[in-house]
Amino acid sequence: MNMRAFITGLGGFTGRYLAEELSAHGYDVFGTVHRETGIKGAVSYVCDINDRARLASLLAEVKPDFIIHLAAISFAAHGSAGEIYRVNLLGTLSLLEAIAASQCYPRKVLLAGSAHVYGNQMQSPISESCVPAPVSDYAVSKLALEHLARLWFGRLPIVVTRPFNYTGVGQAPIFLLSKIVRHFVQRAPAIELGNLDVARDWSDVRDVVHIYRRLLEYDARSVVVNVCSGVSHTLEYVLEAMTEISGHSMEIRINRPLYEVMRSKNCGG
Repeated sequence: MNMRAFITGLGGFTGRYLAEELSAHGYDVFGTVHRETGIKGAVSYVCDINDRARLASLLAEVKPDFIIHLAAISFAAHGSAGEIYRVNLLGTLSLLEAIAASQCYPRKVLLAGSAHVYGNQMQSPISESCVPAPVSDYAVSKLALEHLARLWFGRLPIVVTRPFNYTGVGQAPIFLLSKIVRHFVQRAPAIELGNLDVARDWSDVRDVVHIYRRLLEYDARSVVVNVCSGVSHTLEYVLEAMTEISGHSMEIRINRPLYEVMRSKNCGG
């Protein structure tokens, strides 16, 4: 019998790639989606992350060996702080309580946090020992998720990840690299950006989900783990690379308010 993995946020950008990664390595994949949608190689259930009773029922039915919690408001500039905390923090509590209520006994529970918790760090590289200093509601919600997880370390085999920036085909254009790629694909005459000197660590989503799978299989629990490439690139580097790849050049317009926002969030994640 194959190992069973249960992914919250299965229908999201990362969830779809993780489902493909796990399925390719012999896992039976199940998970929750926000609305009815088909996920290749996986069984999906429509379920709100804050519906604890529904979650508990699904977990009792599936009896997963591994649980990966991806369901979240993932865009740091999301307009509603209340929604961010409801989904990212209370949704995580709902899941943990549902696991306990379902009496399923997973080998590993992976909770996806964020490197945004680091805020503005002078140290480079940023290690897990850096003191978090979140500068947005999104980052605070992810740090609160970590503190919540620690309350459950003695009850569940939990690993918390702090992924830095990552991208790939299918990512929404509200995210920076996808926005830039779309402008080049559409051969737009100009693009408005912030600080071009900001250096960030970007990974391929396929590498991130590979690491997630290895963390599930690795004998580790009650830990927080950075997920990153270890290499930073500036936006100017990205733009030069895209210009060379596409053969198209654009006017770069600097948005001063956006410049200040990007400078304040230059944490690499």
